[in-house]
Amino acid sequence: MTTLTDLGRNAAPRNVAADIGRLFGEAIAKKQDKDLTALFGGFSTTVGSASTAMSASLIFQAVAKLRAAGVPGENLSAVIHPQVAFDLKSGLTNTFANPNPGVGNEALRTGLVGQIAGVNIFETSNMTDSSSNDPGTTGDYKGAVFHSDALGLAMMQDLKIETQRDASLRADEIVATAVYGVGELDDSKGCEVESDSSIQ
Repeated sequence: MTTLTDLGRNAAPRNVAADIGRLFGEAIAKKQDKDLTALFGGFSTTVGSASTAMSASLIFQAVAKLRAAGVPGENLSAVIHPQVAFDLKSGLTNTFANPNPGVGNEALRTGLVGQIAGVNIFETSNMTDSSSNDPGTTGDYKGAVFHSDALGLAMMQDLKIETQRDASLRADEIVATAVYGVGELDDSKGCEVESDSSIQ
């Protein structure tokens, strides 16, 4: 919720109400992402540790564990923190140790990893580190490799913005709400990937 005064609305060169709506939408989307990434630590299957650097090997280990549990190989995704992704990209772009120069070259060109072991790699800063600090200070992050059926986001009400006039304040109260829930749907279809970033 925020209060937009008449003075602020009339004096601004931009559409302040539209800017507030965009900021509210981004804030709610970030909250939903954080709620989903917080579920990664709940997966029973785990690879890596708080002292392990992120590498392609960890992704392959997670995929191996999921496939051993009968999880289909398609629709697998990995979500990791950008500081952890640095170590992954650093390992992929090492010309002396990289067995797959195609992936390494793509990481060098675009900064994106794309796929490893058939897994789409995504980065998000919308996760706290393992010490529950936000922003993180220890560099330990719990990412995950998971099938699309592992986690769920249920929307009862998408982003809704309401305004209420406060004449005595000569302003409008602007309130944004969303009603949703997140949960782990199938524990066997996800694998926590914990790693420690080499940058703090």
